[in-house]
Amino acid sequence: MPPAETAWGPSDPVPGVVAAGGALDVPTLLDAYSHGIFPWFGDDQPILWWSPDPRMVLRPQDFRLHRSLRKTLQVFRQQMPRCEVRIDHAFNEVIAACAGSPRPGQSGTWILPQMQEAYRALHRAGHAHSVETWIDNELVGGLYCVALGRSVFGESMFARRTDASKIALAALVAFCRHHGVQAIDCQQNTAHLASLGASEWPRAPFLAHIGDACKQPAIPTWQFDPIYWNELLPAPQ
Repeated sequence: MPPAETAWGPSDPVPGVVAAGGALDVPTLLDAYSHGIFPWFGDDQPILWWSPDPRMVLRPQDFRLHRSLRKTLQVFRQQMPRCEVRIDHAFNEVIAACAGSPRPGQSGTWILPQMQEAYRALHRAGHAHSVETWIDNELVGGLYCVALGRSVFGESMFARRTDASKIALAALVAFCRHHGVQAIDCQQNTAHLASLGASEWPRAPFLAHIGDACKQPAIPTWQFDPIYWNELLPAPQ
């Protein structure tokens, strides 16, 4: 894999592309993510590897918990156990649901079957995780991400009920705060991410952060404890 710094620039045909081709096996994915590179391609394209500059990043401490979402989370927590967050309970279902939810402005999905299988393998290897919103024992929303050391790379999310994906993202933020994760990679800028507190980082400081965070001890257990909500909400009386 070429260095991220060799990615095409603003004047090139496709800014941010590092390479084309290769494989989506676990070692290649781990090597790519640890160097700030991720795969993203359509069904009529070869595997494309990206390192955009700037990079959209959400620092958990900068997460903006807007009033409406705060109220939603408070109600959600009050209604436990019928409302709960689970981690890695239904990874395959989460990634399939994300594949069925195209991003705004896109007519199809970039999470092609070969991408789904690649991240399922990464999950089996312990490096990809799903954060899930469950209501009355039904999966209603969630997201999946990649984790290396204390680095977390957000990939995609879906919702079957209002705010279900936002609940999962808030849970990931609370989880990251508790475990000392300093930044969640969001890859590309969107107005929605910016409204939640994400901001653009130049490539150089982003790569420096990744290089340090990937060397730190991995989070020992990916499991959501309801006490993590205290990172975002006042502790219940």
